[in-house]
Amino acid sequence: MASSTTPSPAVALVHTDADETLTGEAVALDVQPVGFFLRALGAFIDFLIGAVLLIGGALLLTTMVAAGTLPEAAIRIGVISLLVLVTVVIPTTVETLSRGRSLGRLAVGARIVRTDGGAAGFRQALIRSLTGVLEVWFTLGAIAAVVGMFTPRAQRLGDLLAGTASERTRTRRLPPPAPGLPPGWESWAEIADVSRLPDRLAARVAQFVRGADALEPAARARVAASLAEAVRPFVSPIPPSDDEGLVRAVSSVRRDREYRALLLENERAAALTERA
Repeated sequence: MASSTTPSPAVALVHTDADETLTGEAVALDVQPVGFFLRALGAFIDFLIGAVLLIGGALLLTTMVAAGTLPEAAIRIGVISLLVLVTVVIPTTVETLSRGRSLGRLAVGARIVRTDGGAAGFRQALIRSLTGVLEVWFTLGAIAAVVGMFTPRAQRLGDLLAGTASERTRTRRLPPPAPGLPPGWESWAEIADVSRLPDRLAARVAQFVRGADALEPAARARVAASLAEAVRPFVSPIPPSDDEGLVRAVSSVRRDREYRALLLENERAAALTERA
């Protein structure tokens, strides 16, 4: 989560990207918008369901007229009611009761939310459904596709009017926490200099530490030896240890120091904000 920067009590400057969600408290939420193709797939599923309902309803009306249970004069009213029911009433009701979900969005792992991250309500669902009659049903999704391709979060016209967007409900699992400093290395960690370690090499070391347990023993030893050889020129003093122990220790020390530096930077920024 990225917070806003307040240079003075009266003025707040917030820097957000086009695809970020900004709350009413001027906080940018780190959420994942649904891409254009997933949105299109979910909309296509919902469109097919609506088309099936329309066809089924039309067949039912035809059967009732043929059986004499519905007068022919009422067929026009029945068709109009069916169209309103399928294109407006059902989508609005489903989206309101399910908090922005539908069968198509459930299939692709998405839901509709307000642009400030809050849950979409009846008003937003109604605006989207009414606009969808034009951009989805009358044009077979052409307007929605064109608008969605040129908006940062693949928003269609109904989203722009209702102030909504689509976000992911299925996110990747967080990676397991990296192992800490091996026991007995505390005294070395206090004096170790790992600041010269290049960022790209540090990223390779961190990746190895996180996934070492999943490697075959031979491959694990080979990668650890290669990384240890690359790390040694940038570490001082070099402790007497096996290759993997050295790699794990360097990764842990660098990560802990970067975390402490980030905390200190945040504390200084907060202190400057309070003084302003």
